[in-house]
Amino acid sequence: MRLDDFDYVLPPERIAQRPIEPRDAARLLVDRGDGPPDHRHVSDLVDLLSDGDLLVVNNTRVLPARLRLRRVSGGSVEVLLLEPVEHTQRVWDAMVRPSRKMRVGEQLVGNDGQVVAEIVGRSPAGDTMHVHIIGEADPLITFAAHGEMPLPPYIHERLDHPDRYQTVYADRPASAAAPTAGLHFTPELLARLQARGVQHETVELVVGLDTFRPIAVDNPLEHVMHSERYVVSDAVVQACRTARRVVAVGTTTVRALESAAATGLGQGRTSIFIHRPFEWKVVDLMMTNFHLPRTTLLMMIDAFVGDRWRDLYQQAVERDYRFLSFGDAMLLDRHAGLPVGM
Repeated sequence: MRLDDFDYVLPPERIAQRPIEPRDAARLLVDRGDGPPDHRHVSDLVDLLSDGDLLVVNNTRVLPARLRLRRVSGGSVEVLLLEPVEHTQRVWDAMVRPSRKMRVGEQLVGNDGQVVAEIVGRSPAGDTMHVHIIGEADPLITFAAHGEMPLPPYIHERLDHPDRYQTVYADRPASAAAPTAGLHFTPELLARLQARGVQHETVELVVGLDTFRPIAVDNPLEHVMHSERYVVSDAVVQACRTARRVVAVGTTTVRALESAAATGLGQGRTSIFIHRPFEWKVVDLMMTNFHLPRTTLLMMIDAFVGDRWRDLYQQAVERDYRFLSFGDAMLLDRHAGLPVGM
């Protein structure tokens, strides 16, 4: 297996810069196995799912985790908070730019001149830094005062309404990025699905470093996944067992469900790396946005539907689908095209 196996041509103009309104007006490419895909909209999920299906979403909430600070000696510093490394939430694992110049004990200030953070040192892995949040106030208050939504680097336009980078069911502030497939849902669509007989459950997976870290080796199987915290309740596990089909919204939901199934643990940290061959235990359908080439996310899609991801992506490019975080979505069926009984 080579990283080139997960490459495709993504024209820059296909990368969505703004979310579509309303949320469920996004287009939805529906996988039909060996047959041509359907071209629908997210609002059509009411017709595509039915009584007995279980919709599972990741309800993590995005922190205003990008802090634009300054060194006391001068010079801009960007701190992207990933997750706390102690229960007080005072010390955080973070990506710091520029990092080479940072010294242990160096303090960083906000636009008002107040000290916001102090460099503690490098993380054990060496690819991030530990940063201490200064002050007596709740760190979340500090983030709200000095932080902004950590939009991906391929989005160049300013987001007028930060809540548009949150799902409508977002709960506990914890993540450094949104579970973007969930951005397409509205309260009205969820209510219509419930009336249709589609059950709705939530899990939590805190989106962290691997969202930002590319694969840097020719053999992608040598890529080391960063671990992320997840919670899957016993009620969700039971609901999955009795559901007609389990429909996971987003790759983070997939990681949480399959991690819980593989380990038997309802919560903990997971570094699961889903690629072919993979023994799927829970997820039947996956709703997901279109991903960057040469990524672990695309490797997961390949493990789910096999080589036909290439045709699906090619059709999406040719038909002007919008890609990545603010783009359109796909509904993938890993059973489509399989002989009856498999």
